[in-house]
Amino acid sequence: MTTIIAAVGENNELGKDNDLIWHLPADLKRFKKVTTGHHIIMGRNTYESIGKPLPNRTTIIISRNNNYKADGCIITDSLEKALEISKTDDNAYVIGGAQIYKEAIELVDVLDLCEIHRTFNADTFFPEIDKTIWKEIKRESFSADKENEYDFSFVKYKRR
Repeated sequence: MTTIIAAVGENNELGKDNDLIWHLPADLKRFKKVTTGHHIIMGRNTYESIGKPLPNRTTIIISRNNNYKADGCIITDSLEKALEISKTDDNAYVIGGAQIYKEAIELVDVLDLCEIHRTFNADTFFPEIDKTIWKEIKRESFSADKENEYDFSFVKYKRR
């Protein structure tokens, strides 16, 4: 199984200037919990915004630059090859960025989203979710608190 995992604003905002546009500790904690022990697939820009391989995960970076190197990571030139590399994992995760999400949404089994209930100034967006293809199967909603500035929901969609 392959899952897209992402945090999005109300208008599918993902980020701005190759960075997140919010700080939501609950989402970061959950991301770590669900992706630890798995393959994570990302584009080069996403990797560079993180800056290093994430602990206890197999990092696969997609780059068209055949000379690109990142210590401790697997480099490939296509999403299809990344998915092939990760097929031994019972649940690999696609973690961004926008172009990788756009390609992957056609190929993955599950969308695991943190929907932040606010709009943001962004330059990068998640693809529209076609509800004829995707069915919401789980939702957990949370109110803003002293650590998390915004109301948010963890929402899981499964391909119909």
